[in-house]
Amino acid sequence: MIEELRIRDLGVIADATLPLGPGLSVVTGETGAGKTMVVTALGLLLGGRSDAGAVRVGAKSALAEASVRLEAGHTAVERALEAGAEVDEHDGAADLLLARTVGADGRSRAHLGGRSAPVGALAEVGGQLVVIHGQSEQLRLKSAAAQREALDRFAGEDFGSRLGEYAALYRGWNAAQRELDELTSASRERLREAESLEAALEEISAVDPQPGEDERLKAESVRLSNLEGLRLAVQQAHEALVAEDFGEAGDATTLVDAAKRALEHVAEHDAALAASSERLAEVGYVLADIAQELASYGASLDAEGPQRLAEVEERRAALGNLVRKYAPTVDEVIEWAETGQKRLYELQDDGGRIEALTEQVSRDEEQLRSLAAELTARRRDAAAQLAERVSTELTALAMPDATLQVGVEETADLGPLGADEVSIMLQPHAGAPARPLGKGASGGELSRVMLAIEVVLAAVDPVPTFVFDEVDAGVGGRAAVEIGRRLAMLARHVQVLVVTHLPQVAAFADRHIRVTKNSVASGERGSEGVAGFTSSDVSLLGQDERVVELARMLAGQEDSASARAHAQELLDDARADREGPPRKTARAGTRARAAK
Repeated sequence: MIEELRIRDLGVIADATLPLGPGLSVVTGETGAGKTMVVTALGLLLGGRSDAGAVRVGAKSALAEASVRLEAGHTAVERALEAGAEVDEHDGAADLLLARTVGADGRSRAHLGGRSAPVGALAEVGGQLVVIHGQSEQLRLKSAAAQREALDRFAGEDFGSRLGEYAALYRGWNAAQRELDELTSASRERLREAESLEAALEEISAVDPQPGEDERLKAESVRLSNLEGLRLAVQQAHEALVAEDFGEAGDATTLVDAAKRALEHVAEHDAALAASSERLAEVGYVLADIAQELASYGASLDAEGPQRLAEVEERRAALGNLVRKYAPTVDEVIEWAETGQKRLYELQDDGGRIEALTEQVSRDEEQLRSLAAELTARRRDAAAQLAERVSTELTALAMPDATLQVGVEETADLGPLGADEVSIMLQPHAGAPARPLGKGASGGELSRVMLAIEVVLAAVDPVPTFVFDEVDAGVGGRAAVEIGRRLAMLARHVQVLVVTHLPQVAAFADRHIRVTKNSVASGERGSEGVAGFTSSDVSLLGQDERVVELARMLAGQEDSASARAHAQELLDDARADREGPPRKTARAGTRARAAK
């Protein structure tokens, strides 16, 4: 719920803080005092369109800010966290700050949990927190989807469980149907794909490329192209190590052996020379090994020739052809072939897959239609109950001839939530045609219709805060008392904020907020330096102040003793109504609804 709402420089309100809480809060004040700015501020927090004209004259910007406390796992909290908001969680509760500023130039900024956020994110979070019913606001249940959702919630948890089973089965059926359609409609294309894949895999298989083969063949080609140079270098190196005639100095092996023998004669006289002699012996062994390796390498060169080079180049050409067609490297060609083989198996198994999918789709559709018929029957039962209860509420709200009609029409097509089209219609009086919500009713009548619906839906509705702007327009007397009573009933389940002109409604409030207008003559200047301006103060009324305010609302004479006595009587009657036994017609439905 909203714990506190702050408004700054919005309309005629310079700076106001509204302390809210659970139950029913009412906002009252004279016409033009700025009561509607409370609803405007909440509209901004719901992502509503910003209007530079709403910024207070002389101010740079307007601010609407709300402190909200929710359960830690509430969907609005999760969405705020996804948007990067900072949320203070403790003792199973979460505190969230929503803010919206509108500049005098019309530009606006949104903040969630102290972090800048898109207006769309603010709207998503706010839409799960607050519902506004006002003269100019969009209807909460305007869309067919919203009407179906409301009816499904009213139908109860058991219905919701069956609906979940249907939805899960529908997702599987729909996926199988799409795959089947793809297989059957694209059979020719899939056949061509299979033929193309098969030819490509045969070509790759014929060449049989090996991992890293292209690099190895490249190195061998370079070696074979330089055979003479390699052979000459090996011969010279071998002769330098081991040769029958290498000049007066001799070859490397002979020289090292001579040095070793020279040291061996004196090694017993000096340990250092003995160590050097041993190392020269090791060098001799290494030289002998190298000489043998060079001899073997030279022999291998003699065995290779132009024929091997031609074989290598032919193999490289075959691999290069695969690389040009299928992948940048031989290793990637091999990987492509492995993937292609798996795809070919899938394409070759189309016949069996089509048969299995056809059987699955048929079996699932039969089960879905059975579940859809059950959902339709349950929806129709719930629709009759919802229409009856709301119509009863409308009778008490000075609309005795109005009837709510909730229609459930079964369609031939299966949908993700059944095969039904739900519509909520209002018949304003007997003999008149039923029309969709929002058409054929005045703003005040529409507000009362929505109040009646919300009272009935309150026990199962997830939205924690409801705002009604002048729900009492066009009524008075006993009907006004009934409106106040039903607002108090709704406030048992959710937080309710009401802007009202009627003392009968205000008397039922748990807290009473008054907006007072202060005007400055055109020849004077206010704190903003603007000549001739209006500002409003917002205050939370105590018990005695409530009596004075209700007296003003009753007779326009807050100092009148009789008006104050009447006001006190209203407060006493409302308190007794809230604390006494529930009325049969109004509350039995809500009590049964809560039990359900």
